[in-house]
Amino acid sequence: MQRDNVTARQQLFNAIAEPTRRNIIELLASNGELSATTISDNFDVSAPAISQHLKILREANFVRVEKRAQQRIYQINPDAMSEIEEWVQKTTKQWNARFNVLDKILDAETNKSHSINPRHRRRTRSSSPD
Repeated sequence: MQRDNVTARQQLFNAIAEPTRRNIIELLASNGELSATTISDNFDVSAPAISQHLKILREANFVRVEKRAQQRIYQINPDAMSEIEEWVQKTTKQWNARFNVLDKILDAETNKSHSINPRHRRRTRSSSPD
């Protein structure tokens, strides 16, 4: 992976590490395009604070902004979402591969213990007195 790619990915993950920014992304995901004012109206923090969050999301290339008259309209950058999805899928594949290896090791150990003691049966006590 190239250095620029790593830095861009770090910016993406840093951007969504903060709960308010994740909530902004979720708001945009469910509504499409929203103005900065509309986004701000959905939170109990100041408009300048939301503006700062939007700036971080913009700098990470997580959202796109379009100026329409006096408004700034925000929407999710689908490329950023795809990048996160690709990372999750890659990491999931690696994780599953490790579990598959572990399954094979456990199966081999189970087969080994059965071959050592083929009568691998549990003894039960007889119910009749001796």
